[in-house]
Amino acid sequence: MAANNNRSDQESDENTRLYNPYQNFEVPIKSQYLYKLPTSPEYLFTEESLKQRRSWGENLTFYTGTAYLGGSVSGATVGIFTGVKNFESGDTTKLKINRILNSSGHTGRTWGNRIGIIGLMYAGIESGVVAAMDRDDVWTSVVAGLGTGAVFRAARGVRSAAVAGALGGLAAGAVVAGKQVVKRYVPI
Repeated sequence: MAANNNRSDQESDENTRLYNPYQNFEVPIKSQYLYKLPTSPEYLFTEESLKQRRSWGENLTFYTGTAYLGGSVSGATVGIFTGVKNFESGDTTKLKINRILNSSGHTGRTWGNRIGIIGLMYAGIESGVVAAMDRDDVWTSVVAGLGTGAVFRAARGVRSAAVAGALGGLAAGAVVAGKQVVKRYVPI
């Protein structure tokens, strides 16, 4: 009887789901041990629930992690080819594998750190621009890309920073435009 009442409660409230912490154990459970958990995120303030974007912390984690992972995989791939290119005629199989592992590990680590820092700077600048302008559109991504490129190459001089900033802005604009094209024309 209690299970029927719980099902009707669950159907009446679509924003929650029943959770039974003992569901994997072979024990009889009373209905009082079922918990109603929300199915959507809960926010402390109503302003947070109205925004349809990630928070600055989620952005920072996402961009940094994705960039580090992509850079590490790309660097490891380049390192494999470098390790194979450095083979010598008298190398044993064990030594060849060691060269490949050392080269891919070193290059993957280096590329991952560099590109991860670019993702970190991009996330920080984008979150700062969104907070300052109080809007999130294509131009915030372009400004964040421009700022990231300029800051990343600032130590090499003004000209290098300007070129890197322009390339960063173009790259960010191209990624956002490509995302819009995919959303519009590719059925997913």
